[in-house]
Amino acid sequence: MNTQVVLITGGLTGIGRATALAFAKEGAQLVVSGRRDEEGQNLVAEIRKKGAEADFIRADVRREEDVPGPITEQTAESYAATFDTNVLGTLLSMKHELRVMLPQNNGSIVNISSTYGHTGAPGASVYSASKHAVEGLTKSAALEAAGTGVRVNGIAPGPIETPMLNRFAKTEERKASMVSNVPLKRAGRPEEIAPAIVFVSSDKASFITGAAYLVDGGKSAR
Repeated sequence: MNTQVVLITGGLTGIGRATALAFAKEGAQLVVSGRRDEEGQNLVAEIRKKGAEADFIRADVRREEDVPGPITEQTAESYAATFDTNVLGTLLSMKHELRVMLPQNNGSIVNISSTYGHTGAPGASVYSASKHAVEGLTKSAALEAAGTGVRVNGIAPGPIETPMLNRFAKTEERKASMVSNVPLKRAGRPEEIAPAIVFVSSDKASFITGAAYLVDGGKSAR
């Protein structure tokens, strides 16, 4: 992999943090964004100790939490809470990323979707809809940028052992139920998603654009 400048939004925990550390291992120059200054500076210090360059920018893409529940319990507010982060956040991020990348005729954007971006999800209708929207934006942006040297792809994880999974599941019973649908019979780890993101971002994936890679322990094969 050539030296890259990598921007990771929501990079302070979970998949984002693991991805930042994976890119640091590859020698990339990192810009990590998130809402919490102390955690951001701590992550930058950790990355710099590994010999990589890193900076932190405080940024807020509205909210980090999603609002599970059946359709009959959803409101305009719960819709906005999820779509502002997952869809509007993705759209605005790509808008400004592409404004930099297109004049350079070079760049790679990797958006985070979900297996729920490919299926329905009882009890998670708004979240599922938002991830379908993320994949639609990803594919559309890939087509708009095709031939410019800029690629746009997505990674669609299954259940991953992160604070977000715990918030989303709410109870250990529901979490266990979600994990039981994974053929590998466990939740994934953030460190298992990060290499897929690094690969899709790299020149090794130069013929890949408009794709959504499922990294889900076989969940989508059912």
